[in-house]
Amino acid sequence: MRSSVLTLLCAGLLPLAACTSSVKPDPTYEQAASDRFVPANYKAADALLGQIDNSIGSGNPLIIATVVNIDALDQSSTLGRLVSEHVSSRFSRAGYHMVEMKFRNNVYVRQHQGEMMLTREIKDLARSHQARAVIVGTYGAAEDMVFINLKVIDPATNVALAAHDYVLPRDAAMKSLLRSTR
Repeated sequence: MRSSVLTLLCAGLLPLAACTSSVKPDPTYEQAASDRFVPANYKAADALLGQIDNSIGSGNPLIIATVVNIDALDQSSTLGRLVSEHVSSRFSRAGYHMVEMKFRNNVYVRQHQGEMMLTREIKDLARSHQARAVIVGTYGAAEDMVFINLKVIDPATNVALAAHDYVLPRDAAMKSLLRSTR
């Protein structure tokens, strides 16, 4: 009798122990500061800056569009918006005047064979702001990675002046940032 009571008691406590062990502690400030998401985006922006060098000239206005989902060019997510913010921040620190646009419609128009071009709306906005270039980007989520492509486009010619590709791990934080699609 005593052993069956003990067995029932242990069996009842086992699920509670499993529940408490699955609770993830909140990250510390030190852990947050060592996260590699922001530095990865800064590094991508630096790669673009290195390619355009002085061809555009700091002090000139540039437009940055929200990074969008490659499979649905009219949709983005918190991930896409954050990548855009980080890249814009880095270009601002390099002396460029960033014009941020929160577009309601597509930034791209699909052409033949998957080629993408800037929409007329973007070209008109670039002209009205006297922007020398437009920074655009796409992301594609795989099972365990997120692939990001960024480009600096000359709005007058639709020619890419700079491009950079990079990959981020699709960890729990990244999955959370991808969930909020708009």
